[in-house]
Amino acid sequence: MLAAMSGGVDSAVAAARAVAAGHDVTGVHLALARNPQTYRTGARGCCTLEDSRDARRAADVIGIPFYVWDMAEQFHEDVVDDFVAEYAAGRTPNPCLRCNEKIKFAAVLDRAVALGFDAVVTGHHARLGSDGLLRRSVDLAKDQSYVLAVLTRAQLDRAMFPLGDSTKAQVRAEAAERGLAVADKPDSHDICFIADGDTKRFLAERLGSAPGDIVDATTGAVIGQHEGAYAYTVGQRRGLDLRVSAPDRQPRYVLSITPVTNTVTVGPASSLDVTGVVGERPVWTVPTEGAVACEVQMRAHGETLPATVRLEDGRLVAALGRAARGIATGQAIVCYEPSPDGDIVLGSATISQTS
Repeated sequence: MLAAMSGGVDSAVAAARAVAAGHDVTGVHLALARNPQTYRTGARGCCTLEDSRDARRAADVIGIPFYVWDMAEQFHEDVVDDFVAEYAAGRTPNPCLRCNEKIKFAAVLDRAVALGFDAVVTGHHARLGSDGLLRRSVDLAKDQSYVLAVLTRAQLDRAMFPLGDSTKAQVRAEAAERGLAVADKPDSHDICFIADGDTKRFLAERLGSAPGDIVDATTGAVIGQHEGAYAYTVGQRRGLDLRVSAPDRQPRYVLSITPVTNTVTVGPASSLDVTGVVGERPVWTVPTEGAVACEVQMRAHGETLPATVRLEDGRLVAALGRAARGIATGQAIVCYEPSPDGDIVLGSATISQTS
């Protein structure tokens, strides 16, 4: 088994549990930052030299071999560059999902299999049932099945998530009992490659200033200006430089971003309601035919909604049982089947249209 060790408490305990279960485990830390010192401010971010050292110390305590794999260039191309390109195209990407898809369970898994490892062990809070299907963690507050739903059945067959049956509190307590120094280490937050959390500044440094109009959807009038449409996302209210009050005096929210015209369109909250979603590049792990009644989640840690979904011409089409508000293209729609043993992930797709 290859244990991906980030330097945090979750991956350390996952590796320890894999060893305790009788597996022959080797720890690997992924060096993802071109300049590791830039990827952390306080508890934000990850992938720093500090994290590498923490991972190595944890491997020593557990008693397993440890290596560092430099994947910075591939991470930058597949995750960071993709993140910038998606915002430039008017979409709102999820880089954690992309990292799981392109790095941890593609590049890393491929290399691991080529080297003779059977599977990759990670500290994600999710479960794999005896049927090989992905399920939510028992700790719903920490559940990460949403960002793992992009994995194919073949990738899941070579994955191991030892923490899915435990709460985060239980994981920290076990780490302390095992003598792991990371037991009380804070969780990383936000986007790992934007250490200070300032996404607008990060994008502006790469895409430059691009002034344009903010247009009211109701009247068609120009009511403000922006310095770059990429700095906005659907549902956003704060940070709008509106110079003309709405006729109804109600708050205005971002309804859409149009890169071709460099326009941000705003309108009332009611205009954010969505009842239909179309997703591209679906990954479906459970064989189904026709329309499927399920629950869908369209944000990490967002609410679930009843829906009827179907696969149509290579796309996932979802009719929502009730309106959702502020759904952005570029995010994932993940479909779940409620189960007494934990909600089962049926599949996912990247949202390309809403209606």
